[in-house]
Amino acid sequence: MSSLGALILLLAVLMTIIGGETGIRSFFSVLINTLLLILVALLISWGLNIPIITLIFVPLKLVTIIFLGTHDYTVAKNSFYASVGVLALVSLFITGIQYLAQAAGLGPEAGEILLGHSQMPGISYEMIAITVAVFSALGAVAEAAVSMSSGILEIKKAKPGITEEELLKSGSAIGYDVLGTAMNTIIFGMFGSFLSLFLWYYRLHYSFGEVINDKLFVNEALIIMYSLMGVLMTVPLATLLLSRGMSRRKDEAKKNDGNQEDSTKEL
Repeated sequence: MSSLGALILLLAVLMTIIGGETGIRSFFSVLINTLLLILVALLISWGLNIPIITLIFVPLKLVTIIFLGTHDYTVAKNSFYASVGVLALVSLFITGIQYLAQAAGLGPEAGEILLGHSQMPGISYEMIAITVAVFSALGAVAEAAVSMSSGILEIKKAKPGITEEELLKSGSAIGYDVLGTAMNTIIFGMFGSFLSLFLWYYRLHYSFGEVINDKLFVNEALIIMYSLMGVLMTVPLATLLLSRGMSRRKDEAKKNDGNQEDSTKEL
């Protein structure tokens, strides 16, 4: 067995032991998402329309991430709606910024690897950059939405009589913690994956201007900004959707109880 296969098996065992049924579902969610990413890459390489592929696979990935990794349907549904709304807004922002940045395509670091090969494969590098940015922000947005929805729902279960205003305040308090951990995860994840390139810049004596204008650095920095913006928008939107939904269901329940009482009196 290869080291990768051993690590996958160990991950499956640990997720099963710690998470039980939810852990098993989350493990299959990871596998399905990996297969979806491979399928996206294949479809793009075959020349299919990239925006249509993105529109189809973004909801599919959200469904597998959220519904397979969450045991509560209310949390999953609210997280899905919040994630879709945030990603729609972030996608518009990504499209505009990618057009202004003009950072799509291959950087000079890939020159030796691609020497003798065509760098014009007939695929839009701009659309690929937008798709990569959307999929990169998707994970952070879904995680923040699930964290917020789970926290608010637990507060509602612990205090059934809590008002919508109090629930929004509690959601804001939870949001501060979610924002702090999510931002640290995104930033340190970027530095961890980008460390070798930073060493490249240092050993080749890149100036500050050359670093901030390098395509690889610009793309990575923009992806971080998109993810952070997505998390920032997810926190209030997920809180608002869930609190409003709970208040609406509470009002409907009171209305139904009142109708039942009136029917009983008439009898």
